[in-house]
Amino acid sequence: MKELEKKLQAQMDKTIEALKYEFSTIRAGRANAQMLDKIRVDYYGTPTPINQIGSISVPEPRTLVINPWDKSAMKEIEKAIMNSDLGLNPTNDGDVIRLNVPALTEERRIELTKKAKKAAEEFKVRIRNERRDANDKLKKMQKDGEITEDELKRGQEDVQKLTDKYIKEIDSLLAVKEKDIMAV
Repeated sequence: MKELEKKLQAQMDKTIEALKYEFSTIRAGRANAQMLDKIRVDYYGTPTPINQIGSISVPEPRTLVINPWDKSAMKEIEKAIMNSDLGLNPTNDGDVIRLNVPALTEERRIELTKKAKKAAEEFKVRIRNERRDANDKLKKMQKDGEITEDELKRGQEDVQKLTDKYIKEIDSLLAVKEKDIMAV
């Protein structure tokens, strides 16, 4: 039973890490390289992440600079950024691509907050699915005679406590992200 609990906790930890990554791709008023992580560039016919085509730096709080290793990919990088949902306009000077991250409008902040809430809800569903799977395993163990009914109840309570802990963590991560997005 402890083995099951450890596996469940490891799965839920991975879910929280995935949520943190998801939140890092949602831009707040500042520039960060993770904003570009979801963008794929058509590089010789293969969708490739920008960070595998060039280096990304943040020289100023509202500026990203992409320095492609292969200068022939600059047009494709520009196209991928313009087609993304980031709302950024790349500037190509022949050497590097600069992205000025504009201050967020109130409307855009609300839109990004909704996106963060939606992501948080999706990850809560994942946590609940992991709880359901763990409870199903516990019931099967009880049915197979591996654990008693009391151990089943105790196991289910432990699974619920773990679920509540991770749901609270998601809520607190969301609160931090919302505050970050809404900060002027």
